[in-house]
Amino acid sequence: MARRVRKSLSPTTPLVKQPLRIGALDAVGVVGELRQLHEDAEDPSVERMPADDEVYGALLYAEKHAGALGRLSAERQKAAALKRVVLWEYLRERAEVHQARAVADARGTGAEWAELAPVLAVKAPSAAYNKAKRLRAAALADEAPRDAEPLRRTPEAVIAAENRIARQRQAEQRAQEAVRRRHHLLVPVAQRLLAQRAGLVLDDDAEYWLDEMAEVLPSCTTATQMMSLSRYLGAAVRALSRREQRTTLPVATTEEARLALAAAVACVAEEM
Repeated sequence: MARRVRKSLSPTTPLVKQPLRIGALDAVGVVGELRQLHEDAEDPSVERMPADDEVYGALLYAEKHAGALGRLSAERQKAAALKRVVLWEYLRERAEVHQARAVADARGTGAEWAELAPVLAVKAPSAAYNKAKRLRAAALADEAPRDAEPLRRTPEAVIAAENRIARQRQAEQRAQEAVRRRHHLLVPVAQRLLAQRAGLVLDDDAEYWLDEMAEVLPSCTTATQMMSLSRYLGAAVRALSRREQRTTLPVATTEEARLALAAAVACVAEEM
């Protein structure tokens, strides 16, 4: 019977199963619970236990004084040991994330891979590079949404993920820049139309949308507010256009109002 050949996966192919991670944890709270167990056991040295936010030091203390929990039930002693296990796992995960950031800072200051090899406990620059990428995978997993695709801890997968993140950030920057450009065009047009409100023949719809514009315009700085202003301006223009079509009469009664409305119509048309 022929042996089945196992297909080798691309190093950039996303993992099928999400690697298990502790992730977010109230480590300070868990240390506090561990401290309470030592106090309940009347540990004579508990006052020397480091503060709750000094997780590493508190764990070393709990390890050294585990025997002081002998007065507790077996179940509570087990609970204390499990708390130590989860805290060490949490620290291990966090250590990878912070070490990845330290490597990035070192590279940013000009450190060569040959210089990073000994401090990363590897023998060659290429091994330092590969280890740094694996650490970076942990940092990317820490920053990613919980429903993101699991990432392989390979240099190729990390590079692909970093390129994807860079493209996303560039797209976001372009979108923000587009919003800023529209802001410079949209706000003056909206202000001009509102300033000529008395020269427009308005129905209830147009009145409503102009009121909405007047409400948002004074504090129109965020992208969400800009989108609201754009939507209100478009609705006002459409309401005025419908009135003209319905009555066959111009809604602008002055030359200034006609020019302001024409500018608003052109601005709305550019965004469609």
